[in-house]
Amino acid sequence: MRAESAAQEGAGFTLLEVLVAFVIAALAMGVLFEGAIEGLGAVHLADRSAEALSLAQSHLAAVGHGIAVRTQTQHGEDGHGFSWSLSLRPLQSAPLIQNGGDPLHPVRETLFEVLVSETWAGPHGTRGVTLRTRSTAIAAPVS
Repeated sequence: MRAESAAQEGAGFTLLEVLVAFVIAALAMGVLFEGAIEGLGAVHLADRSAEALSLAQSHLAAVGHGIAVRTQTQHGEDGHGFSWSLSLRPLQSAPLIQNGGDPLHPVRETLFEVLVSETWAGPHGTRGVTLRTRSTAIAAPVS
């Protein structure tokens, strides 16, 4: 009988072994939870960035179609925490040569730099996207 009771006593885990196992499991769960939270934050940032890019593309598409191609700066709110700014500045201008045109008052073509920015407040400060392109405009001769 003594041999059976000695074998039964060594068959289980001690309280210390169980506590160590729980601590290891808790640490592993904490690391997994932190990774999941960071992943969700990255997904949210990607979603906001895609929305900002879409809004900026909309403002860029309006240049020359509702927004005149001339030196100007505009800004406003798009809602849902997004703000936009649009800037057009001339880079270069050259006369256009036309047959029968007035050489003293030539028609000029101007190259403009167009910048559109969308910004929003994030948990780690202000975030934003900026689109940059160029556009041309033809100015009528000044008489």
